[in-house]
Amino acid sequence: MDSPHGAAVKAENFGLKGPRGWVFRGVDVDAAPGSLIALEGPSGSGRTCLLLALTGRMKPTEGYAEVGGHRLPKRMTAVRRSAGLGPVPGVTDLDPALTVAEQLREGALLQRRYEGPVRALLRSPRERAAATAARIDAALAEAGLDVAALPKGPRTSIRDLERLEALRLSVAIALLGRPRLLAVDDTDLKLSGAERAEAWDLLRGLAAAGTTVLAVCSEAPDGAVPLRTRRAAPEPVEPGGSTASAAPDAPSSYTDEPADTDEPTDTEAAAAPEAAAETTEAETTEAGTTEAGTTEAGTDEAGTDETGTGEEPRSGADDDAHDTAKETADAIAEARSA
Repeated sequence: MDSPHGAAVKAENFGLKGPRGWVFRGVDVDAAPGSLIALEGPSGSGRTCLLLALTGRMKPTEGYAEVGGHRLPKRMTAVRRSAGLGPVPGVTDLDPALTVAEQLREGALLQRRYEGPVRALLRSPRERAAATAARIDAALAEAGLDVAALPKGPRTSIRDLERLEALRLSVAIALLGRPRLLAVDDTDLKLSGAERAEAWDLLRGLAAAGTTVLAVCSEAPDGAVPLRTRRAAPEPVEPGGSTASAAPDAPSSYTDEPADTDEPTDTEAAAAPEAAAETTEAETTEAGTTEAGTTEAGTDEAGTDETGTGEEPRSGADDDAHDTAKETADAIAEARSA
């Protein structure tokens, strides 16, 4: 049952599937109002997506969740109105170009414009300014941020804040809307042991005051309601060789070269007769050229040897060939004279 301020958080078989597979799946939780829920797990296990889904910013795929009596995913808008986002990288980043005072005024203006009651717009400018200043002071006090203690007070640049100071400022801006559920991402990231203890003391104090807190961390602190995530298992391979979550990638052995097969392709079969004809003609020409070259070489060699200008001595086989060629020449001469 909900308290006047905090929101109960329940989930059963809660899951979200993206284009590449399951982001998180099978999440079960039952936390009372004013609980500190520590969403722990390794990086890449879907912690931030689960945080955004439980605050109505992402639509789940299976199961159900209920936040402050509003069922997800049917009443996502109502959950968004009752849940405030603290520091969530890529969603509620502080603007490094602003000062602390400017960031607080911007946050208060957005809360008044989109989440404040309509009757608040009917107040005089002086009344609205006083109400805004009171809300900012109350939120800073709850977040434990002393603006006067900053290096330049309210004129301190956002980029000059320490990690814990930036976390407190983000929490204060989220508290301006008096959320029933406060979500904080990367609670213990880049914090020393002492700073991590201070951050958890801050969130425990907010939970004790009645606000339900959902904090992403690498390790849950003592006394928190643990909610663990784990990396999703790979998608099973379907008979076609692809997975259900994404289109199959090209195999690692893929190249632009055609496959090496014994059967000729259509282009090769069409070009085969022409290639065979060209090969036969080339062989015939080459044979004729070879015979002619051999005869000329033999004649030149014989003539060279007769004149005694050969550089190398002839072998016995060369002598026999020379005698045979001479006898043939004499026989031809006798036949012509007859």
